[in-house]
Amino acid sequence: MLNDRYSLAFKLYPYERSSDQDAAQPVRHPVVIVGGGPIGVATALDLGQQGIPVLVLDDHEGIGMGSRAICFAKRTLEIADRYGCGEDMVQKGIVWNLGKVFHEDRKIYEFNLLPEDGHKYPAFINLQQPYFERFMVERVRALQAEGAPIEIRGKNRVDAIEVKDDHVVLDIMTPDGPYRLLADWLIGCDGASSPLRGMLGLDFEGRVFQDSFLIADIRMHNDTFPTERWFWFEPSHGAGASTLLHRQPDDVWRVDFQIGWNVDRKEEMKEANIRRRLDAFLGEGLGYDIIWSSIYTFQCRRMKQFRHGRILFAGDSAHQVSPFGARGANSGMQDVDNLGWKLGLVLKGRAPEQLLDSYDTERVFAADENILNSTRSTDFITPKSKVSHIFRNAVLQLAEQYAFARPLVNSGRLSVPCVYDNGPLNGIDALPGGPARTRPGAPCPDAPLGDSFLLDRLGGSFTLLTIGADAPETVDVDGIAVKRVALSPADDATGALADRYLGQATSAVVLIRPDQHVVARWAAFDEKALRAAVTHACGKE
Repeated sequence: MLNDRYSLAFKLYPYERSSDQDAAQPVRHPVVIVGGGPIGVATALDLGQQGIPVLVLDDHEGIGMGSRAICFAKRTLEIADRYGCGEDMVQKGIVWNLGKVFHEDRKIYEFNLLPEDGHKYPAFINLQQPYFERFMVERVRALQAEGAPIEIRGKNRVDAIEVKDDHVVLDIMTPDGPYRLLADWLIGCDGASSPLRGMLGLDFEGRVFQDSFLIADIRMHNDTFPTERWFWFEPSHGAGASTLLHRQPDDVWRVDFQIGWNVDRKEEMKEANIRRRLDAFLGEGLGYDIIWSSIYTFQCRRMKQFRHGRILFAGDSAHQVSPFGARGANSGMQDVDNLGWKLGLVLKGRAPEQLLDSYDTERVFAADENILNSTRSTDFITPKSKVSHIFRNAVLQLAEQYAFARPLVNSGRLSVPCVYDNGPLNGIDALPGGPARTRPGAPCPDAPLGDSFLLDRLGGSFTLLTIGADAPETVDVDGIAVKRVALSPADDATGALADRYLGQATSAVVLIRPDQHVVARWAAFDEKALRAAVTHACGKE
């Protein structure tokens, strides 16, 4: 039986019988992705745009109900932009940069997440996850119409796998019965409960925090709350030990209440009790409709390894963090960005399989960074002892009057891309006086270039960014074309490019990976050094 585990917001890939189900022998695919959520579809987009045939298997026929992830960071939007759907997301989403922190009924301080200009995308948008996923599936459909080798099969549930030396065997159940497939590479994007992970006997390591949070998405017409992130510690309305308020599209607002560990979840989920909390928070007489609700527990955990031979894990199937800080879906998109180009090179025979070990190394490092930040947020939001509670409130009192104390307040350190310091693919840093923010391993910050932006020019391949320096237009390194993006001081009307890429230097040559992380940088072009850096970044040394 194929019973739905949840209701659908959008039915986008209804079941259709595949020719694979009627084949005399199991059909072999280069890449099979288990899970049609945001990370699975993003992975399909990444590989499909490279011309790599990819099959997505999902046990439902579309996108589940409920806002779930709502905060999508600038880096995620930049990645989505390369996939061709970032602008649609921003147009639908609610743009915000400003956050405010309250203690009881007093505003402690506010912060701006994007204090500098010159970026194509905002610091964050709020967008319900079903919309985020739908934009990506629509992009898949557009690419399919152009001939991209991407396929999504709904109501195709993976029930068992068998790992071979050079492929994986999958047993799949459909409404028409079972069939079998072979995959050269299998990518698990099937969520935090990952049945695929369970089939391999793998599990998470980490912490589960003993606290509960109630989410309520409500629709209301209200001009009282602006488009900002508002967080209360010990709010005076008493509806929870902390409360978070976010605006979403379609006049929908997300409210998170911290309700404690020893609660009757079934009782708390009754509409009357949810309304009791909402009324205490919003005030009596304000009309609203509850459109979705859920209770969750903070978890900060990950798999020990993200690569297991021919099977790789990404997104929530590989790691979990608490939602405060918006590090879940955003870190999953960075997993995809890291994995896609590497697997693409391996499948095209331009890099050895060992390049994929760097996916595990870099994204485990990133997961640990996210877990550390998420754990610190959780400990600050939910103090576990009387002493830690006193300390937390003392910090809040100081932060109200003194700026030095505000970095100590932790209502959720919001998602930023990981810098792969000491990463296995990093090259040399031979740019004296170069800014730290674009050191090897760092993600490239955007910069305005007249009526366009730098990241649009970089694209999704190996790129040689030159600023005030000569270099060939293209350098071929063992079949990998490194294209040049040539800029000069005349292109930098705002000074942002120099600030972000030159620092104290007068010229720069920067080698950039397909996921727009810096490999190496020099003051002038050196072909021998460039070739060595590209070779190293492809896992050949």
